[in-house]
This record gives sequence, C-alpha cells and structure tokens, in this order.
Amino acid sequence: MIRTLLAAAAVAAIAVPAAAQTASEPRGYGTLGYTHLEGDTPSVGAVTGRLGVDVLPWLAVETEASIGVKDNKFDIAGAEGTNEHQWDAAGYVVGKIPVGDRFSVFARGGYGHTELTRTVAGSETDIGGDSWNYGAGAEMALGGNTGVRADWTRRDFREGDVKADAYSLSLVRRF
Repeated sequence: MIRTLLAAAAVAAIAVPAAAQTASEPRGYGTLGYTHLEGDTPSVGAVTGRLGVDVLPWLAVETEASIGVKDNKFDIAGAEGTNEHQWDAAGYVVGKIPVGDRFSVFARGGYGHTELTRTVAGSETDIGGDSWNYGAGAEMALGGNTGVRADWTRRDFREGDVKADAYSLSLVRRF
C-alpha cells in the first residue's frame, strides 16, 4: 500500500510541471460590470462579478453574484413604494464559439436565486426567488488578458409565471 502511494505521488510530481508547461492560454477569468434587470420583476440595477474556468476551449463553467445598486421607485394611489434588488447568485455552463482572433460568442444556462424586496407604505414583500437561467452574449479581447463582455440572460422564476431579462456589460480579465 505504501509503495502504491509513493508511486502515485512520484507520478503526480512529474505530471504537474509537465501539464503547467503545456498550458499556454489563461484558463480562468473574472468579470466586473453592471446588470440591468427588467421584465415581470421591477426594473432595477446591480453590480455583478463573475468567476469562471475554461474547461475546454469551447466549454466553461462560471458563477456570478450581484449586489443591487439601483432601486425602482413608484407610486400607487398616492402611496410611495420601492422595488429593491438585494442580491443574486447563479451558476452556469457556458458554450463558446470563437469568431476570429479577438471575438467570441457564447450561450449559457444555469440556476440561480434573486432577492428582490418591494416596500409599499412601510410593508415589505419578497418578490425574488429561484430561477432557471439561460442566455447569450459576446466577448471581445482588447489586448493582453483584458476584454469586454455583453450578455443577455432570461430568468424563469420557479414560483408563478414570472420572467425577467438581465442585460450586462462587463470588463473581463483572464488569468
């Protein structure tokens, strides 16, 4: 048993530097940008960050998290109200297709949770929830490991027949 473990450790010690030498492209990426959410839910805005890993040249997995920064104020029969985006988080599988050296398009699908709060006359109601998410977008490399990304994502909430569209514009950094 000890010989098997030592042999496995020796093979791993040799394989890791060899794999590192063959990796010429960055595999991880992060984005930071603004997301506008509208649809059956209120029109609100958030700062969104993503972390992802390119599993294959055409396939990635990514997570995202947003914090609300723009509320929606409204008036119902003289009572003031506010729709507030608290936060959201989601995980995605992303399929990518390069279109030239600096441009690519992608489609993504995943599952997420959105926390929205509606306040009317001092009474709060949670209007977010869990959702199946899908969408598409494009990314353009600016130079080095930096780029820009624009995307659209539909959120189909599990409760009721509520849908929302999220439009994002982000700065991308590959590492």
